[in-house]
Amino acid sequence: MRYRLASIIAAVLILSGCGPFAKLEKSTNWEELYTGANNYYQEGEYNKAIILYDKVLPVIKGSEKAEMADYNYADCHFKTKRYIEAAGYFNNFYRTYNRSPLAEEALFMHAYSLFLDSPDYNLDQQSSQEAVAAIQQFVTRYPGSGNYERAMDMLTTLEERFEEKAYQEASMYYRLKDGLFPGDFYRACIVNFQNFAKDYPESEYNEELAAKLVEVSTGYAENSVFSKKEERLNDAIVFASNFYRRYPDSKFTSDVKSYEELARSELAEHQELKAEVARNKAEKEAEALAKSKDNN
Repeated sequence: MRYRLASIIAAVLILSGCGPFAKLEKSTNWEELYTGANNYYQEGEYNKAIILYDKVLPVIKGSEKAEMADYNYADCHFKTKRYIEAAGYFNNFYRTYNRSPLAEEALFMHAYSLFLDSPDYNLDQQSSQEAVAAIQQFVTRYPGSGNYERAMDMLTTLEERFEEKAYQEASMYYRLKDGLFPGDFYRACIVNFQNFAKDYPESEYNEELAAKLVEVSTGYAENSVFSKKEERLNDAIVFASNFYRRYPDSKFTSDVKSYEELARSELAEHQELKAEVARNKAEKEAEALAKSKDNN
């Protein structure tokens, strides 16, 4: 029984090795390879088409048949979800055949492939930045394209992804401020919250981050050295005033007021201490001057 099963498997392997594709793959007739590659592409056998295009494309380079073969080759990679390779081949097609009727579609597919390969917001966004550049190139080059709206939707999606990543990074620094070394993270929060508002002025997160900016700037001031404390407490009070102006009906108002009151209280105490230090210094200087006159 085992011998019979092994014989059947061997026969299947031999027959498969002698099938149409296997014969075609071994062919040296480039016209036969070209026709076969196109047929497999039309039938949706993209992996087989890629293998045959790999053999024939170097031969037909520069000929009339190369243009369609190059486009199909790029599309085969796209259809098999090899988006990075597809993006490269579509881009090469556009640069080689920029006067082709397929040039516009190729440039869009270059951008679309990069878009599909771009990662979620919590991963490195370098490839997403490349996708943005490609989409901007397309919409600039073909503002009247039927794919213009799709391209702009992709751009919006990527911008939202960048926004979410920036928000999560700012939130990470906010959580770290409660660790063993809060000073650096307080400062990082302040910088990140302000940069976020500049980069994404219409973001729904700005109200929350503006409230947290008052909180972290107050905490930063409290943990500051004497010489920097007054300046940083004043910054916290200014941030609170800006918050009230921008978000008069905010759900975070009571929290902001409590931190503003704390900052003002700390500032008053600091100014009293500062005045006392100045008085003590002046008294010591006066005593030193009096002693110096007595000695003379």
